[in-house]
Amino acid sequence: MAKVKYYYDSENLAYTKIKTRKRIKIGYALLFLLASALFGFLILVLLINTPYFKTPKDRLQTREIENLKLQYAILNKKMDEIDDVAEALEERDNNIYRIYFNKAEIPDSIRKEGFRDPNRYKKLEGYNNSQLVLNTTKRIDKLSKELAIQSKSLDEILKLASTKGNLLLAIPAIQPVQNENLKRVASGFGYRIDPFTKVRKMHNGMDFTANTGSPVYATGDGVIERADNTASGYGNHVVIRHGFGYESLYAHLSKYNCRPGQKVKRGDIIGYVGSTGRSEGPHCHYEVHKDGKVVNPLNFYYGNISAVEYVAISHMANQENQSLD
Repeated sequence: MAKVKYYYDSENLAYTKIKTRKRIKIGYALLFLLASALFGFLILVLLINTPYFKTPKDRLQTREIENLKLQYAILNKKMDEIDDVAEALEERDNNIYRIYFNKAEIPDSIRKEGFRDPNRYKKLEGYNNSQLVLNTTKRIDKLSKELAIQSKSLDEILKLASTKGNLLLAIPAIQPVQNENLKRVASGFGYRIDPFTKVRKMHNGMDFTANTGSPVYATGDGVIERADNTASGYGNHVVIRHGFGYESLYAHLSKYNCRPGQKVKRGDIIGYVGSTGRSEGPHCHYEVHKDGKVVNPLNFYYGNISAVEYVAISHMANQENQSLD
């Protein structure tokens, strides 16, 4: 029951009952309801924005976001692998193909240049995971542009190659030991530890370990210049003069399958793996010379291996370990 309120009337010297108008009562009721609704709304907003109160829709959205983050991580890992292959293609393009045909290499400033439009990625900004999406999109665009440039370069090389078939046949372009006979690439081109003196010295070729008697193949068309064991340290070895300034050498053979003056084609068996001369074990020591200067054979294996295989061999060959000769 509501309390009855009075006020003192000084004129009549008596207490008079206070009568509340109906519309004021209604106003108070409405004000109370409005305040209650506002308070309830504020509480609801606070609950919704805390981690302790999530609707099924919120939980589903959270799972989808986490799944998208995982997919982006997988995509970036695959792009890392594509980056390695693209780098290998670019290196071979600049250091082999374009040199073969006297074409200037394509500088990194062109190959790696991004897109100059400042508004290209504007639509991806302003979201919770914008940086993740933005970085991945930029990487995809960069790779796409690099591959487009590489494709145009290879189209140009292909046109030049159609008129220079003899040169392409002469270039030492395959491994001297096939992969099915290959145990491993024991040592690559560059400074390595000498197995006999244990001193770091220049290793002018690559060592391919294989069982004694495994075939050794001519890596390009040419004429046998030497097939003897008179050069110090090489043991039984073969030198092929390919022309166009190219020569290749195959050392530590167990025996020959060719003679000086003989013409050979790429892929012909010219000898067999051995350990003659200054050698730590059965292997083929292989060198490539261009215009009288020794060059890295790794840059020439485009004739019988894929880009992925090339990357794997490159990683092994670039390890600074001990050579076998």
